[in-house]
Amino acid sequence: MPRRIARRRLVLAALLVFVLVAVFVIRLVDIQVVRAETLNEQAVDKRSIPETILGTRGDIYDSTGVMLADSVLRYDITASPKTAVASEVTPEIAADQLGPILGQNPADIVKALRDAVAADPDSDYLYIAKKVDVDAFEKIRELEIPWLYFQSQPSRTYPNGAVAGNLVGFVGSDNEPQAGLELSEDACLAGTDGSEVYERSEDGVRIPGSTVTTKQAENGDDLVLTIESDLQWYVQQTLAKYAQQYGAKWGVVVVQEVKTGKLVAVADYPTVDPNNVDAGLQEVPDGSSLGSRAFTAPFEPGSTFKTMTTASLLDAGLISPSTHVTAPYRYTTADGADVNDSEFHGTLNLTTTGMLIESSNTGMSQLGLLMSPEQRYDYMLKFGLGERTEVDFGAEATGYLGEDWDEDGIPDWDPQTNLASMFGQGITLSAVQVASIYQTIANGGVRMPVSLVAGCRLPDGTLTDAAPTEGTRVISESAARTTVDMLENVATKGWLANQVEIPGYRVAIKTGTAQQPDGNGGYSKSYLVSMAGTAPADDPQYVVSVNLADPVNMNTSGATAPIFRDVMTQVLKAHEVVPSGSSSPDLPAEF
Repeated sequence: MPRRIARRRLVLAALLVFVLVAVFVIRLVDIQVVRAETLNEQAVDKRSIPETILGTRGDIYDSTGVMLADSVLRYDITASPKTAVASEVTPEIAADQLGPILGQNPADIVKALRDAVAADPDSDYLYIAKKVDVDAFEKIRELEIPWLYFQSQPSRTYPNGAVAGNLVGFVGSDNEPQAGLELSEDACLAGTDGSEVYERSEDGVRIPGSTVTTKQAENGDDLVLTIESDLQWYVQQTLAKYAQQYGAKWGVVVVQEVKTGKLVAVADYPTVDPNNVDAGLQEVPDGSSLGSRAFTAPFEPGSTFKTMTTASLLDAGLISPSTHVTAPYRYTTADGADVNDSEFHGTLNLTTTGMLIESSNTGMSQLGLLMSPEQRYDYMLKFGLGERTEVDFGAEATGYLGEDWDEDGIPDWDPQTNLASMFGQGITLSAVQVASIYQTIANGGVRMPVSLVAGCRLPDGTLTDAAPTEGTRVISESAARTTVDMLENVATKGWLANQVEIPGYRVAIKTGTAQQPDGNGGYSKSYLVSMAGTAPADDPQYVVSVNLADPVNMNTSGATAPIFRDVMTQVLKAHEVVPSGSSSPDLPAEF
């Protein structure tokens, strides 16, 4: 009997052992075979940390290779609060080391870490500092605090500050483009971020050799401009000096190369330093200084537009430099138009050249009526007006040439606008469009595409998306040459002759003083004063166009003369332009 009982106990024990082993085997098979992949993924997910590989934004360079914008890395310092409070390197020890480097109070660092754990014992992520520079990052990394982590963040810097800041633009705190070429040329500059995954051990330390790249990052390409930074700096300084001296609300200077259409300087006052956009907003709260008025703020150009009207009439064979026009102070038409000159005078017996020298609105109106509105509008379009330039700058304006064109394409200008548009009132242009008009005339009647970007430079040095280089004939070479000759007489015989003279060079200019709209369909008491011209007039190389808005201390185009003279002189000197080898033509101004 006892032996039988012992045998039963042995069988039961064996059965129990078998059951237990079977349970463990089934569990083991479930873990290692059936659910192995799922459990492994869950374990890896708990250890795996995704991380972005940054695609660096391309740099921006001027035409001479000077860097105007570049990308640098800044670093976010983060911590695992739960790991910190359990570490031998306590929050108090680490904070005493971090505080002086970050310029923070150590007690604040400790409090942030311990408060995070108090709120959530599993707290694993806390910002200690954002966007610290490389020097601070290196010092902190050398501390080897095991629960600190570093995330690189791209940041944009502009080594030359406000030089070309109006053109280059800027990016936001998230490195997204906000304005200027940074925005309009983002397709060239933007990089593409990649990604990687690494594993982290229980103590929070990155496991060596565990990093796996899941997507390669691609850097952006570099943008090369036509701007010359040294000249840009000089033009900005000159504009600011005289704009402040004459109390101008704002000002613009455009310098364009005649043979190519390249913009070599485009200055705005006031302007922006992309490194400190907030300061620009404090100075000009409406944000108008954060871009380039040269592209975005069209205005009624006034008498500088007479040059285009005259050139169109010459090209059509309707006038010559010696065509006679009797110019009274006031001129009216049968259909109700009424224009007058800026200052009272008796009747003047002028030639076309004299009309430009005296800047007579009444003389221009009579000559302009020799051409139909449809013909004049057609010339405006040929000169590139009424549409954006080839630059296609961000928020670039088209200007305004009027509304309600009829089915035949004839402009529906009222009688007053029909005359006023001949001398630059009732229509609007951008400063770059004005410069382009003078480039076309100075270039023998061939309009070159306006260019600000030379191209997008690939890693192998190839320039893609380069600016177009083929010109379009707008007026005949003869009409263009004759127009320049008459503008030379404006420079040598006009009231600003002594102020625009550049020794050794023949200069051709036209001045302008335009009333500005009051916003209610009329005109205010403020003026926009202008000067545009080219040199050397015997072989034009560069155009300079100057505009000042409401210069209260000198509300005439005389305020633009020293800017034009100083800028053009610097341009000719910087490019070692050969001086003129002959004298300006002497055309009759009266009859």
